[in-house]
Amino acid sequence: MKALLTLGLLLLSVAVQAKVYERCELARTLKRLGMDGYRGVNLADWVCLTQWESSYNTRATNYNPGDSSTDYGIFQINSHYWCDDGKTPGAVNACGINCNVLLQDDITQAVTCAKRVVRDPQGISAWVAWRNHCQNQDVSQYTRGCGV
Repeated sequence: MKALLTLGLLLLSVAVQAKVYERCELARTLKRLGMDGYRGVNLADWVCLTQWESSYNTRATNYNPGDSSTDYGIFQINSHYWCDDGKTPGAVNACGINCNVLLQDDITQAVTCAKRVVRDPQGISAWVAWRNHCQNQDVSQYTRGCGV
């Protein structure tokens, strides 16, 4: 019985661990999903953004006490504007998805929502981390050596 409980706890801990991308793995994935050059944003900027927003972690979350919203996933997409987490007051849900979708290891839907965000007038500057760490910087190191 103790062995089964230990095995169950081990499986549970594996199930809740996030996928944390390696830099080049993420660069190749984002390129495959059409992010390189999307709305004029180069691939290195996307990789830089995700480094500073989530450290390439698909399960990253960050609660924002100011407006009671939460940022979700590898892109840290906000529940006030872009997704529905069922607890953010006045949520708009412009991506038309549940926020939990943004926490999946398969980032296809997170990419689709990030593309929706970047189509807004603010573009990529909607992400504070991009403005603070990537804008007007040489971001080429984020894709260097990745073969993309």
